[in-house]
Amino acid sequence: MDFGLTQEQQQVQKTVREFAENEVIPVAGEYDREEKYPHEVVDKAADMGLTGSNIPLEYGGAGYSPLETMLVTEELFAADPGIALCIISTSFGMENIIEFGTEEQKEEYLPPVAKGEAITGAAISEPHAGSDVSSISTRAEKDGDEWVINGNKMWITNGTVADYVVALCETDPDAEGRYNGFSQLIIETDRDGFSAEKITGKLGIRASDTAELILDDVRVPEENLVGTRGAGFLQQMQFFDETRTAVAAQGVGIARGAAERALDYAEEREQFGRSIGEFQAIQHKIADMFTKIEAARTLTHKAAWGQEHDNDENLTMLASMAKEYGSRIAVDVVDEALQIHGGAGFVDDFDIERLYRDAKITQIYEGTTEIQKNIIARELQGKGMV
Repeated sequence: MDFGLTQEQQQVQKTVREFAENEVIPVAGEYDREEKYPHEVVDKAADMGLTGSNIPLEYGGAGYSPLETMLVTEELFAADPGIALCIISTSFGMENIIEFGTEEQKEEYLPPVAKGEAITGAAISEPHAGSDVSSISTRAEKDGDEWVINGNKMWITNGTVADYVVALCETDPDAEGRYNGFSQLIIETDRDGFSAEKITGKLGIRASDTAELILDDVRVPEENLVGTRGAGFLQQMQFFDETRTAVAAQGVGIARGAAERALDYAEEREQFGRSIGEFQAIQHKIADMFTKIEAARTLTHKAAWGQEHDNDENLTMLASMAKEYGSRIAVDVVDEALQIHGGAGFVDDFDIERLYRDAKITQIYEGTTEIQKNIIARELQGKGMV
């Protein structure tokens, strides 16, 4: 593994950082307070090729590698997690079409996302099925050449702004085995019976749209089936190594954004006749913060490198390690950064208050901290390492 970045990767990093500083940070507080989806910012990001960046070049995407995607994610989340999530989530669910979809599905659904003309979502969680994905109850039954879908989906990113979602449904309830009998179906959100209700009052990432989906006899054609019928659960699980590494990069970005703001504040804030950054207690806090960030970034990049080269038998364990540690340091570092800000950090005059609220979600979505530790332990036991 090469710890250096190529000139092209450095340029990607620089370009995204400039975009974040110029287009994201100035309006982040506004979208957070109003809990409003930043369509204008997302459109500008699309013009730069930041939406659907993982979509292959032949379908209009940037074709970024896993590592390059992590670089983009870190830069955006260091600026503002809410708007950052809006930008990177425009292609949620499309990874399944890229890997398992038919050529017709790829040609129909991928280019609009890459161009910023469409927004997508991945509809997996339900009111009573979060970490236990195999307990979903949304049903899809075949009726002639159509699927008829009924159920509820919960905590769905882009739920009220998406043009289509990829939904995990139970299609074969009598299938043997707990993880069989599920399939993924593309649902266009303008179909009869589809409705979405925006969830407000979230602790953080308020610019990002989150919704409950209600599917009431929604009919989609049989060609909207993604991949093999009955294999949807296993298809979805395949991508958690990728999505969990992405959350690790989110955590690194949030932590870095908080630490940099704390460093700046410590240099400006004066007490007892000198800047608080001159006090050893503050210096030690900052040293610890940046050390943790560097460790989390290295672990995240290693997991991304493993995805890119597809040659690391410990990839699932690495992804969960990166996700667990990256999200943990996000929460820990933001907490210390707010402490450095003191009372000023407790109000929204400074970005740190927003970052403090935003950080917590990284320990919850894409598998909670507890789930990640279970996976790590399982992988270690399976390899006879404990």
